[in-house]
Amino acid sequence: MQQRHISKSLLGVLVVFFLGSCSPFAKLQKSGTDDEKYKAAVQYYKKEDWYHAGLLFEELIPVLKGSTESEMAQFYHSYTQFHQQQYLLSATLFKKFYETFARSEYAQEAMYMYAYSLYKDTPLFNLDQSNTLTATSALQDFINTYPDSKYRDECTKIILELRGKLERKAYEKAKLYYKTSGFNIASYKSSVISINNFQREFPDSEYNEELAFLKVDAEYSLANNSLETKQKERYQEAIGYYQAFIDRYPNSKFVKQAERMFESSQKEIERLEKLEQEREKLKNPNNRPAKVTAANQ
Repeated sequence: MQQRHISKSLLGVLVVFFLGSCSPFAKLQKSGTDDEKYKAAVQYYKKEDWYHAGLLFEELIPVLKGSTESEMAQFYHSYTQFHQQQYLLSATLFKKFYETFARSEYAQEAMYMYAYSLYKDTPLFNLDQSNTLTATSALQDFINTYPDSKYRDECTKIILELRGKLERKAYEKAKLYYKTSGFNIASYKSSVISINNFQREFPDSEYNEELAFLKVDAEYSLANNSLETKQKERYQEAIGYYQAFIDRYPNSKFVKQAERMFESSQKEIERLEKLEQEREKLKNPNNRPAKVTAANQ
């Protein structure tokens, strides 16, 4: 029974192979002329049969080099890969096209599609954003090269979208440092540094109000958990962050929490200053009581 089943499966494979080898497309690939293949590739392309068009254009490009059809074959081939969602490959092909055919009427479109293909390959915000940076750079290069292009507005729109993705990634990174900062001093420091970097890179972000408060919280917590010799300076930093926060967001929902940390920081600084003064008195010999001698008795 098992041998019969294997035989039927093998027969089925052979039938499919035989029918495939006898299909018009297979015959064209096997015995068609370059001219016939090119015309068929264009027809497949117009019918949006990207797979078969792509196979034929890929086969033809090496043999069409130097001919009048070479330019369009490469241009169409780039699009066949794009429509099959092979975005990195289409980006490579579009880039090669506009570099090879810099004077072509399609060079501008190819440069745009290079950048657009990179955009289509960008990941979700929570993943590595190297491709997002590359796509953003390519889109900006296109705008700089063709400032009056019909694609300009679309490029600007996409750049804003990608910037939003980078912004969300940076925000989540800063929040992650804050969430894990309770475990060690280094995370408190990293949280503050990360928030500072975010505020410089995204000064108009909607996340800045929350992060400005978290920076106060992180610096205050850092001071609380520091060695006494470093506490005063860090409480002063926390107060500085509080003042910057309250100046910019006086009506924030985080104001009351921030005020508690501000008041606590002030009290801690006063306490530390008193300790410093007491230590100074002990160090200063002029403040010590005079020794009792026999002559004074």
